[in-house]
Amino acid sequence: MKKINLLLVTFFVMVACFGQKRDFVITDYGAIPDGVTNNVIALQHAIDDANKNGGGRVVVPRGRFLSGVIHLKSNVELFVHEEAVLLASTDRADYGPSQSASAWIVADHANNISITGNGTIDGQCDLLIQDIYKKLKAGELYDIEWKQYNDWHQRRPSESNRPRMIEFRNCDSVTIKNIHLQNGTSWIQDYKNCSNLKIDSVHVFSNTFLNNDGIDVVDCKNARITNCIINAADDGICLKSEDSNRRCENIYVANCKVRSSASAVKLGTASRGGFKNIVIKNIEVYNTFRSAIAIESVDGGRLEDVDVQHIHAVNTGNAIFIRLGHRNKDSVISQLRNVFISDVTVEVPKGKPDKDYPMEGPELRAPSKNEDTTVQYPNDAAPWDHFSIDTSSALIPHNVFPSSVTGFPGHPVENVVLQNITIIYDGGGDKSLAHFPLDSFNKIPEAITNYPEFSMFGELPAWGLYVRHVKGITLKNIKLVNKTKDYRVSLLMDDAQKVTVQNFSVEGATSLPTLFFNDVKPLVLNNIKAPGKRNQTIKIKTTRSEK
Repeated sequence: MKKINLLLVTFFVMVACFGQKRDFVITDYGAIPDGVTNNVIALQHAIDDANKNGGGRVVVPRGRFLSGVIHLKSNVELFVHEEAVLLASTDRADYGPSQSASAWIVADHANNISITGNGTIDGQCDLLIQDIYKKLKAGELYDIEWKQYNDWHQRRPSESNRPRMIEFRNCDSVTIKNIHLQNGTSWIQDYKNCSNLKIDSVHVFSNTFLNNDGIDVVDCKNARITNCIINAADDGICLKSEDSNRRCENIYVANCKVRSSASAVKLGTASRGGFKNIVIKNIEVYNTFRSAIAIESVDGGRLEDVDVQHIHAVNTGNAIFIRLGHRNKDSVISQLRNVFISDVTVEVPKGKPDKDYPMEGPELRAPSKNEDTTVQYPNDAAPWDHFSIDTSSALIPHNVFPSSVTGFPGHPVENVVLQNITIIYDGGGDKSLAHFPLDSFNKIPEAITNYPEFSMFGELPAWGLYVRHVKGITLKNIKLVNKTKDYRVSLLMDDAQKVTVQNFSVEGATSLPTLFFNDVKPLVLNNIKAPGKRNQTIKIKTTRSEK
């Protein structure tokens, strides 16, 4: 009996030992925690050893460790201690040649990899951007966009010259958990063509420069993004499809808090392959410049089977933006169908929701007149003091934009359900600021090839919800609230089929008619509550106006 017990103890000890990951502490490889020494060799050596030994945990212990580009490999966990800070090199030369900046933490065709711990990973944006500008001025770095203005009337170094913080490609079984990521010069996290991806309890804080997407999931399958807190200068959580032969599929996003100077949660803009089986739940949004939820298919991809529930947004520029377009140059037409959005509450202010953040979303501007007229932005003391915006293009005055669901002629958005939704607007639509009369609704531009954005059609004659080119839409238990008087209608629907509007209420001062339908059939209306008598509240036109 004693022999048997001894054998059992030995067996369990062996199981425990083999089950534990071996630690590879970077200070054992000569890493120095002074925040200045480049420890890239020590870090990479530890990662390589862990990989060669069948896997293990590479430990960044207490202290401040600076490093250049590191490559994570199969069966390796990068563990950042809660009192550790992993700092990115601030020398642009460490990331490769002009127009080909490597990401900082890289993995390609790796399996069973992770980044964990409660420590901080800091991209040191301010200092790295300073060095980029220094090298551009000295002619040491080439940038095709450096002396041009982009679509947002801004002049800055291109993304190809600004390192992303994390970029994993073609990887399987990836876990990112409990880590703090901050101060990137471009996308913070970029996961491309990965499968079985888990991002949990990750904090992102990056407001100091442009294109600071919090999380980008590109053409991935079986991904879960949960319990994350994102505060970013660009899209908070963004699903993209860049390969026409791939798509984002089986993606679950839940229990996250997002602040963005773009959109909080977005499918698109890149939408070449598409999106299928996407679930988004329990998202809190605040101080966000653009949309709380943006669902876009404009590059030839197929977007279908999207379930969005329980979204609460305050001080956000737009509630819901659903757009089918044709931005791609070839003849492949995008599709967008089977979208269910429920239990959404959004408060839309009159002013700019992200005002006074270090990097605000760009205001609407008219086409440039003189590219030599610039202004430094945000101020002369900023580390990116050569970043400028074109002031020759005037700001376009506008009233608050409504939520929208839009396709384009002959290619409708299909099968959309909007249910249990309340959108509260500050209101105050003013004809003297910008005026687009209702009887000119047929002149609203299609903007088929434009960048998809809730403001893409310019001023609209509706303040609450705009729907055009849709086949199959149900509006159920919808409440639109206007705090102050607006000259526009609350709902404008044009060229729609199979429409049901049930339990739809409008509160606050609005013009009559309150609901306007043109070329909508069949149309089922049930329990409409709005200011004015029914024959004043609802206007239905049955003849299609020429556009």
